[in-house]
Amino acid sequence: MASGDPLVLGIETSCDETGVALVRGNELLFDAVASSMDEHARYGGIIPEVASRAHLEAMVPTIERALAESGCTLAQVDAVAVTAGPGLVGPLTIGASAAKSLALALDRPLYGVNHVIGHAAVDQLVHGEFPERVMALVVSGGHSSLLLVDDVATSVTELGSTLDDAAGEAFDKVGRLLGLPYPGGPHIDRLARQGDPTAIRFPRGLTARKDQAAHADDFSFSGLKTAVARWVETRVDAGEEVPVADVAASFAESVADVLTAKTIAACHRHDVGTLVVGGGFSANSQLREMAAARCAEAGIELRIPPIRFCTDNGAMIAALGSAVVRAGVAPSDLSIGVDSSMPLTTVSV
Repeated sequence: MASGDPLVLGIETSCDETGVALVRGNELLFDAVASSMDEHARYGGIIPEVASRAHLEAMVPTIERALAESGCTLAQVDAVAVTAGPGLVGPLTIGASAAKSLALALDRPLYGVNHVIGHAAVDQLVHGEFPERVMALVVSGGHSSLLLVDDVATSVTELGSTLDDAAGEAFDKVGRLLGLPYPGGPHIDRLARQGDPTAIRFPRGLTARKDQAAHADDFSFSGLKTAVARWVETRVDAGEEVPVADVAASFAESVADVLTAKTIAACHRHDVGTLVVGGGFSANSQLREMAAARCAEAGIELRIPPIRFCTDNGAMIAALGSAVVRAGVAPSDLSIGVDSSMPLTTVSV
């Protein structure tokens, strides 16, 4: 290892972004991202084969750009971290193959780390080391997870998750329902700011008293999505105009209400005074505003990284890799596979 904190190169390829970053300690030197989102937009969703081919084409140029912009060389890299899961198998395999090749060629340790936990760990690059215990709400197109983090490198407990659609997934489906381009999240967010969030009272999944015993920390947005579809269908069948902005605002309000209410309650139950929110959906303005207001009211410190760290990126993997290396965790074997459904209790493999 080099003197001081190790220089960690992180590679992220769980879905459609090829992310490469260099981190030393909690300092981000550079983060390079190449996205294939435009190639998927015409299909209305992610096509794994298209994403895999895009990663193959982007990997070397993205690594070269990260090194050039950071002023570092491969010889200076002390460890290589890569997303080992969860995610799409094809894209994960491309990233893992690249990371293994680098680790082998450079004779450096390899660390296969958890993508979802990376979404929380990236906040340390912005706001510094986590306190002794934090609550992490990770929300994206594929995940709505509530994590109790005692040590981001070694001790993460999954308290709850989505039982069906994740928050971002529900936004994309409602976006299609309203005739909005893919991905639907940003478009619904924009429209919601123009609408009335109290215009329509959509359901709040798993918040009834009967659900609290078994699912206090879990989320469900499939019923909400169906409720929106039925409400819109009823208006269309009656020949009435659909107030798209009000539908978007009321739908977004329901999602943000459930996410923040359940998370604040979990913070109280576990006596946690700091909440970290991460993942692609944490860019949503309603969620950010409601989380800020409710955390302030509850006396909980809220940490949300800038929007550029919310979507998938190499910085989150390098940040988690840096934490794992500094904690003295044993490196991964070069024979490790990828795990599309990696459990959230596994920080590194």
